[in-house]
Amino acid sequence: MKNFKSIKRVLEEVRQDSKSRFKQTREYIQHGNTSVMKHCIAVAYVSVMIANKLHIRVDKKSLIRGALLHDYFLYDWHEKGAGHQLHGFKHPYFALRNANRDFKLSDIEQNVILRHMFPLTPIPPKCREAWIVCMADKYCSTKETMYTVKKYANNAFHFVFG
Repeated sequence: MKNFKSIKRVLEEVRQDSKSRFKQTREYIQHGNTSVMKHCIAVAYVSVMIANKLHIRVDKKSLIRGALLHDYFLYDWHEKGAGHQLHGFKHPYFALRNANRDFKLSDIEQNVILRHMFPLTPIPPKCREAWIVCMADKYCSTKETMYTVKKYANNAFHFVFG
């Protein structure tokens, strides 16, 4: 319960910041049919759970803020012909640019955002918080994608076999 309160408190700070465009993330789909907002909240929750379960000392606020802003790229990467071909490689840079413009970020938060796509992007995270968000992001992305794949496979099976 304490974890939910920490995440909710930081989420409210992020949403209510005068420059924040975090609410826009609900408009974009990340994996499967999961919005970027829901994905980022899930990554924040899983990140806190990993830190707690493994007894890793972290700056919890920076961990949560970094997780919430790790995909703050603010565009629909599924849009064909909109210049998003290398989204997996480029979006951490766009997310960091947007987050720096809209928020005052700590060094930890910047590293979380910039390095969450390791090893797809070749430079590894520098801090524990960034490693944890990197792992949590992979876990959440896989679950979100597989849920959708399973749902479509199940629908296709029923369509074909009745």
